[in-house]
Amino acid sequence: MSNLGYKFKDKSLYNRALTHASKSDKNYERLEFLGDGILDFLVGDYLFRNMQEDEGHLTVTRSHFVSENYLAKVFDSLNIEKEVMVGKSYKEKISKSVKSDVVEALIAGIYLDGGLEEAKKFVYDKFNLASFRNIVDDNYKSQLQELVQASFKCKMQYVTERTDNGFRSTFMMDEDEIASGEGQSKIEAEQEAAHNSIKKLFKV
Repeated sequence: MSNLGYKFKDKSLYNRALTHASKSDKNYERLEFLGDGILDFLVGDYLFRNMQEDEGHLTVTRSHFVSENYLAKVFDSLNIEKEVMVGKSYKEKISKSVKSDVVEALIAGIYLDGGLEEAKKFVYDKFNLASFRNIVDDNYKSQLQELVQASFKCKMQYVTERTDNGFRSTFMMDEDEIASGEGQSKIEAEQEAAHNSIKKLFKV
């Protein structure tokens, strides 16, 4: 049974939010575009009102709640996977990407069906925004990817080389070197480069 917590007056909006492009031209893609913007605004507004930290910390914290991984968790909590409509060409399990798109589409659908206050209630209820106080996320590569994708249009890459003491990695945006890091393994060096890049780009 669905755990959506909202009853649509216009059921076609709900159905469209759950329809993948492989199933129909009337799919969730346009709704997902709108929902992405609404979610950014609602999470940003909540954090602005409840966090005293600077812009950099606000940006990093928002990226946690709007990330593909977090949206996929919200999707799972809604218990709607069996209601997602995909075409015969879609063979695999519902991916994290599709899950996150559906959640954003649902937010847009609720907004169009019931207004901003209803969308706000849904986000506040399902996203547990108050948990920002307990966020411990040391996957800096994942954080950096979310932040850069949301703020810049560029190619991202890590240039990693072996050194006498382990590895040294430099994070690149297009041709620009942003920051470097060192570690005993390639992964450690790239995580440190990502951490230093977040601090440099977003003043955290």
